Amino acid sequence: MTKIISFESSADETSVAIVEDGCTILSNAVATQINSHQRFGGIVPEVASRHHIEWITRVLDDALQTANIKPIELDAVAVTYGPGLVGSLLVGLMGAKTFALAHNLPIIPVNHLAGHIAAANFNRPIIYPALALMVSGGHTELVLMREENNFSVLGETRDDAAGESFDKVGRLLKLPYPAGKTIDDMAHIGQATIKFPTAMAHEDNYDFSFSGLKSAVINYVHHAEQKGETINRNDLAASFQNAVIDALLGRTRRALQDFPVKSFVLAGGVAANSQLRQALAELLEQFQNTQFIPVPQLYTGDNAAMVGAAGYWNYKKKKFAGLDLNTNPGLDFELLES
Repeated sequence: MTKIISFESSADETSVAIVEDGCTILSNAVATQINSHQRFGGIVPEVASRHHIEWITRVLDDALQTANIKPIELDAVAVTYGPGLVGSLLVGLMGAKTFALAHNLPIIPVNHLAGHIAAANFNRPIIYPALALMVSGGHTELVLMREENNFSVLGETRDDAAGESFDKVGRLLKLPYPAGKTIDDMAHIGQATIKFPTAMAHEDNYDFSFSGLKSAVINYVHHAEQKGETINRNDLAASFQNAVIDALLGRTRRALQDFPVKSFVLAGGVAANSQLRQALAELLEQFQNTQFIPVPQLYTGDNAAMVGAAGYWNYKKKKFAGLDLNTNPGLDFELLES
């Protein structure tokens, strides 16, 4: 049994977890900063970094105590080194290095995006080849995995990420940050009575675009305000969410048709959206040879358990790093060569 302690601090969650064999969570301590950033309507990097410093040792102690494990029982230390906010990443990285040095453990560098996808193994094992839809506040990508720990981007957003568009529309409607859960709840009450555009629907690629949709929602609200009309916010939320999901489904359907795979993973913070999960489950019914594996809702957000899952992939391939490991805020997967 391989036990890996993992550190995650790429954005506004400080987290340390202990994961066994990449699929069994022994502990997952998370300190969130949502309350600190809500008044700003988004993450303030300097504030996030300071909170990580305050919480890193506390969540480390919590993770070890919850798992009832001593450092000598651990096999490695995994840590997110990108992508993310550079100041935030540095806190987790230094914490991981210090722990590894103190206990003579190897360091495993982990791509934050790989962590989101690897968290699907907390649901059931990913079967390869696989396709993943990675949907979060900073990324919207379709990723092909021909084998474990092998990632090629088929398509990505050309502007706003899906989660980013949720937060921007949330600010327009004066909803609390982050707005995704609130918009999802409102959408279940309202009706999709407004037709918003689905960008790039007829283009022959797997890319996404949500900037135009965001602008269409802003224009709709401003036009209604100028005319003195009352907006049904629940209907607006339902219409906006429908447009986002239509865009995600269209590209996903094309990729599944062009790349026959054995499993399909839904990952990232927006993977918690109930309508998206249901719509993809229905879509996958058309692909009988592909198993739908959404990341469990509890682990769709940023957490160290997912870093431990991806870290196990690297551990098996002996992908270790030295104490000179640095952050890579712009880290991404490679684009698939055409």
